[in-house]
Amino acid sequence: MTELHRIGIAPVQARGSLTGFLLLQNWPRDTVEWSKLLVLAVQVAAIPGFLPASTVFLVQDELPELVYPGAVGVIVSAGHAVGEDALAPGDLAERGMPPALVVLHPPQSIQDHGAAAGCVFLPGLPYLGLDHRAVWANADAEGRVSRLITRGDVDPAEDPDTAALASLLAA
Repeated sequence: MTELHRIGIAPVQARGSLTGFLLLQNWPRDTVEWSKLLVLAVQVAAIPGFLPASTVFLVQDELPELVYPGAVGVIVSAGHAVGEDALAPGDLAERGMPPALVVLHPPQSIQDHGAAAGCVFLPGLPYLGLDHRAVWANADAEGRVSRLITRGDVDPAEDPDTAALASLLAA
């Protein structure tokens, strides 16, 4: 009998705004587990006023010194996705290749007002045969998921979110 593979996620906030998430117990093993993580993150982003603007989050497996017991990684706000203070292409290149990048869009920033959206981009190494993967999700403030798409072999240029996230990693 195999042991249940559990992944915990805990939102982190400062001054009433979402600043990231703690990953607890285990890392997501595959795109399906990343999709479950994204759904929870989008549901949190759908809470009115909790995420002030479209924000890029960097997934890190290096933990700060004083982290919650059982934490295996953090998803931290790297900056805004749009606007005057938005991250620019290449801004995250110096940090190396992260396991994933996430962008979350609060309800006020997308056409489907009342719903939040998000994307997880799992960068691959195409020249080694490892494809890029991505997950997209939408959810309303009540937690109802209206869209969930999981894809492998993603061309980042085919979607605005994956194109923006890939450009942040480009040197």
